[in-house]
Amino acid sequence: MKLLKLFFILIVFFKTETLFSKNDLFNVNNIQLEKNSKITNNALAKQGIKKGFNKLITRMLLKEDKDKLSDLNFSTVKQLVTYYQITNVSDDQKNEKMVNFNVTFDKEKIHNLFYSRGILYSDISDKELFVLPILIKKNEFFIFNNNFFHENWNEIFKDELIEFVLPLENIEIIKSINDNKNSLIDLNILNLFQEYRNKNLALVIIENNEASNVKVYIKTIIQGKNISKSLDFKKKNLNTNKFNEKIITEVKKELINLVKSKNLIDIRTPSFLNTKLDLTKKGNLVELNSRIKNIDSIEKIFVQEFNKDYIDLRIKYLGKLDKLINQLKKEKINLKLINDQWFIKTL
Repeated sequence: MKLLKLFFILIVFFKTETLFSKNDLFNVNNIQLEKNSKITNNALAKQGIKKGFNKLITRMLLKEDKDKLSDLNFSTVKQLVTYYQITNVSDDQKNEKMVNFNVTFDKEKIHNLFYSRGILYSDISDKELFVLPILIKKNEFFIFNNNFFHENWNEIFKDELIEFVLPLENIEIIKSINDNKNSLIDLNILNLFQEYRNKNLALVIIENNEASNVKVYIKTIIQGKNISKSLDFKKKNLNTNKFNEKIITEVKKELINLVKSKNLIDIRTPSFLNTKLDLTKKGNLVELNSRIKNIDSIEKIFVQEFNKDYIDLRIKYLGKLDKLINQLKKEKINLKLINDQWFIKTL
């Protein structure tokens, strides 16, 4: 009788063999559109879908890959939409001419599009990037004080994809930089971010000798990998503030692109993981189903074998295994390797 009940649960649980994620990667919300008496809801929806798709690919793709989709017409983009919603803006904004537009794109259709165009997309799970911008001017070093870049970093070019976190002023950082002034580019940035060693980190050195151009050195650790870059900026006809704002904007875009590059998913090369689920714990199977739907990198789960105590599962996922393990942890699902056998359980 117990096996019959388990079999019924499995039919309901895995009847399509596909678990579409509730993750918001393919949702684009809070697009503000102007509504007037001359525009129809269909025309408004067209605007919203166009803006939503542009925001989606800006969020998911490297800047060099966006051009691969420039030839898509609206009818093709519209077919990628699962659902959209038009609502009034919140009452506190008191703007009757503006509406909010939310749109959800079909994960499988987006995957098929990227597959056909040979495009890798980024799924960023850790959105925090700890960054320290240092200004060098006339051979003087400015870290926390009299540093336009530190003072205005989070006020210019705000982007929802990455949360830039600036460390609080402390004597250890100041001492470390002063001790390494002659070789700052070679400084181990882990020494600057002692409290955030397992996070994504960036040191940005802005060298301004009051010439017509500024050189910027970027040194990062992203997903445990060291990446360095240098950028040149020409002042042209911009005033000092506008020029500095341009530097912040372009450097932040470059950092976002670097984070994307280390979180890429190749749809053409999925991975498979065989794991065992203990059924002796009440509710384990149902709870796993509920939580795993929030993990976008999991494509499908196949039932290999089951009995009253265990069920053998085969998980098809995209991306790297360590990233999958971290995503499972966030949903309070433990994946552990014991004697060459993976075991999965809800916590």
